[in-house]
Amino acid sequence: MPGIGFTPDNGDEEESKGNNPFAFESFGEIFKHFSAMGLNLPALMASLSGQASPASLSKEMIRDISRKHLSAHGEVPVTVEDLTQIQEAINIADLWINEATAFPTLPLTDSIALSRRDWIDTTLDGWQGLTKPLVDSMADALSSMLDQGLPGPDGGDAISIPGFGPMSISKSSITAIMATFMSSLISTQLGQSIGSLSTTVTGANDVALPLSRDIKAQLLPQNVRAWGSGLEIADAEVRIYLSLREIAAARLFKQSPWLSEYIRKAISDYGRGIRIDISAITQSAQEAMDSGAIDPSNPESMALAISGGIFTPETSPSQSAALEKLETLLALIEGWIDAVVAKAATDRLPSLIRLRETQARRRATNSPTQQLFATLLGLEVSPRLTREAITFWERIEKIDSISARDRIWEEAFLLPTAGQLLDPEGFYKSWQIPDDLSGLN
Repeated sequence: MPGIGFTPDNGDEEESKGNNPFAFESFGEIFKHFSAMGLNLPALMASLSGQASPASLSKEMIRDISRKHLSAHGEVPVTVEDLTQIQEAINIADLWINEATAFPTLPLTDSIALSRRDWIDTTLDGWQGLTKPLVDSMADALSSMLDQGLPGPDGGDAISIPGFGPMSISKSSITAIMATFMSSLISTQLGQSIGSLSTTVTGANDVALPLSRDIKAQLLPQNVRAWGSGLEIADAEVRIYLSLREIAAARLFKQSPWLSEYIRKAISDYGRGIRIDISAITQSAQEAMDSGAIDPSNPESMALAISGGIFTPETSPSQSAALEKLETLLALIEGWIDAVVAKAATDRLPSLIRLRETQARRRATNSPTQQLFATLLGLEVSPRLTREAITFWERIEKIDSISARDRIWEEAFLLPTAGQLLDPEGFYKSWQIPDDLSGLN
C-alpha cells in the first residue's frame, strides 16, 4: 500500500507546489472526493471536531486500538508461579550484572511480572511522548500548505460540503478538521503497533527505548515462554538470560536520562521535512473502500484501513541525517545490552551462545524496535550496524575498562558516529581527555 500522505520533503519546491492538495479550485473538492467514496461526512466531521485537541494524539484511542489488537491474539494472566520464577531469575541476573557494568543496581519491586495488557498500560505515556514530534510536524505542514493554497487573511472560502450544504469555512477551521484527522491516523498506527508489540516483547525495556520515568526491570511471563519455545533450552536459563537483558537496559536508561529527549529530537528533526499529500490519502482510502476495508458509516474504520505505511522511504538529506542518528543510537543501545549480558553470563549460562544467536535472529527479523520505527518512520535498523556496535563496546572495554566503556553514555556528544563504530581504537584515542590539562598551551 502506498504511503497515506505523509511524505518526506524532497527539496523540490515546484514539485511540492504541484502536489499541494489545497491548490484545488476549492477545498470542497477534497470533501467531494471523500463523499464520492460513500463516506458519511457529517458523521466523520462530527467525530473529528468533537475531539479535544486537533493536533494531539488520543491516548484513549491508542489504548483502545492496542487492546483490540491484543484481544485477537489473547493473553493469559500472571500466576503466582510466574511471579516466583521471574523473581528468582531477576535476583540472579541482578547479581551477575553487577560484575559487568559500572551502573549501580536499581531497587527491585514486587511488580516484576506483567501481563500483555499491563505492558500496554505501563508504556502508553512513553509511546505518546516519543511520537508527539510527528504530530507537531504534521500540524506545521498543514499550516504551511494552507498558507499556500487558501485565499484571504484567514483563508475564508465558501464551499459546498455534501451533507452540510454551502457554508463558509475559515482556514483555522479547515486546519483543525484535517489536523485532527491526521492525528487520528497516527494514533491508529501507533495503537496497532503497540498492540502487535505486546504479543512479542519479553520485558518492559525489551524495545530498547526509555518509555517510563519509573524505570524498573519487568518481564512478561507469557512472552518469555513463547520466546524460548522450541529452543530445547531449560526454561530457567531463558528466564535468566532475558532478565539479564532487561536489567542491563533498565540500568542504562536510569543512568542516561538524556536518552528520551535525544530520541525525540531525532524524530523531530525527521518530522520537519514532512509534507502532506491529501490526494495520496484519498487514493489509499479509495483502495480501502474497494477492498471492503472501510465501513462508510464508521469514521474510525477509515483511519484503521488506510493507516498502513504512513511514511515513504525516500528522504531529504536532513531527514537522512536524522534517521542515521536514530539508527546509530538504537544500534548502540542494543549493542551495549548484548555486550554487557555476554560479559555477565559467560561461563555461567551453558546455552549462552545459542541464546545470543536466537536474540540476533529475532533482532534481524522481528525486532520490536525495528517493527515500530519501520512502521512509523520507514526506518529499518541494520543488523550489521548492531553487530558493529557489539564489537565496538567489547573492544572499548578491552582497551580500557568497564567503567571507561560506560562513561561514554554520560552525554550524547560522547557517543560514536556510525563511521566511528568501525574504528573503536581511533574513537578511543579521540575520546580520551587527560585528567591534567596544565601541560597544554
